[in-house]
Amino acid sequence: MEQLIQFELTNEFRERFQQALSEKDVNFIVQSLEGIKPADISTLLYEFNSEDSKYVLDVLTPELRAEIINDLDEDVREKFLRSFQTQEISEIVNHLDSDDAVDILNELPIKEREEVLAGIDNSEKEANILDLLRYDEDVAGGLMAKELVKANVNWTVIQCIEQIRKQAEHVQKLYSVYVVDDKDCLLGRVSLKRIILAEDNTLISDIYESDLVTVETYLSEEEVAQIMRKYDLEAVPVVNVQNKLLGRITIDDIVDVITEQADEERQMMSGIAGDVEEDDSIWDLTKARLPWLIVGVLGGFISAKFIGVFEKELLRITAIAFFIPLIQATGGNVGIQSSSIVVQSLANPSAFSGGMIRRLLKVFLVALINGLVLASLVYGFNIITGGPNTLSFVVSLALFFVVLIASFLGTVTPLLLNKLGFNPALASGPFITTTNDLLGLAIYFYIVHLLL
Repeated sequence: MEQLIQFELTNEFRERFQQALSEKDVNFIVQSLEGIKPADISTLLYEFNSEDSKYVLDVLTPELRAEIINDLDEDVREKFLRSFQTQEISEIVNHLDSDDAVDILNELPIKEREEVLAGIDNSEKEANILDLLRYDEDVAGGLMAKELVKANVNWTVIQCIEQIRKQAEHVQKLYSVYVVDDKDCLLGRVSLKRIILAEDNTLISDIYESDLVTVETYLSEEEVAQIMRKYDLEAVPVVNVQNKLLGRITIDDIVDVITEQADEERQMMSGIAGDVEEDDSIWDLTKARLPWLIVGVLGGFISAKFIGVFEKELLRITAIAFFIPLIQATGGNVGIQSSSIVVQSLANPSAFSGGMIRRLLKVFLVALINGLVLASLVYGFNIITGGPNTLSFVVSLALFFVVLIASFLGTVTPLLLNKLGFNPALASGPFITTTNDLLGLAIYFYIVHLLL
């Protein structure tokens, strides 16, 4: 068995590898990459241009080449594959599971995709790929792989073992054997342990488990991720409306989905609209970041005009201006905290099953405690530092109400956005911050106007 080496990309190795590429030193390239994981080789290739990277792949085995390309980031791979002829891409596809092959084909122009399909020398794989291409990429049908191991419910254990040996040849990860009837409808699963421990003449119908979690082809990738996370599944079978077994989704595909969702929400919460990375074009990065920056600027402009409305109060008591940053910062922080917790809870469909009134009451009590503590701290600090008693009370009272309202908005806004079909992560970024800034100022100056 080949031993995998722990890889570390040092400057010395990068420079030596670059020299080998310049000198076309095939022996060094092959020997230095021997035993290194495909994902680590992919990381190395990011350091070089497409021409040099293709040269490296050309001297490696077809199986390793396919794994490396499959591990590349989607954007990088799409640019990288432009250096390949269609026949070369067909060879890569031949060594991938059907779901990974479809991911690559979806990144190609339609004409090139047809040429690649024509170059596949495995008719079963071609049929599997064509079947998967019918589905959208973000549903269970688009996530599933056709490669799996199944057994007829009427087989004996010895028949099942013989079929496992045949079917498992093209299955990289074998978790269990799915049991079907004569019409290929899914009945359950049987573990490899049960198959090994059973007598040769035992029927599969006597040892299989019928209690099986399945997903339909039309379920969204988010729903599939929730199901696999809830039941702690390594793989889940995919069926159609007639319960016919079509394929399976493995945990590695779901990890990719969860990672993409987390990246999208993190960017949304940071005020970045769209899925962008550092190496994207200047225009793409600007287009993703500018809209919410404009929202922030408009919010700041409105805040400035709003402060101008209370110019008389500011001229009369200039000290009230000192606490504007405190009010805005606290309101923004409380709103982001509340909305972040709600966005995280929305990932679990049962999070709000206890009732909305009970949830809002809990939010109110938490905000009440936080507001009282923060208001007391500000009041005490103002008194200790020699601030006027009346102004200290007004600032503390305003801060208390700002915490209550910011907490309420931070909770309700993502719930409302989710109900309307928008990404609730929108409520955890500049949107909620700008809104709470304006409301915080309104509350602060209104209380100042009434009490001072």
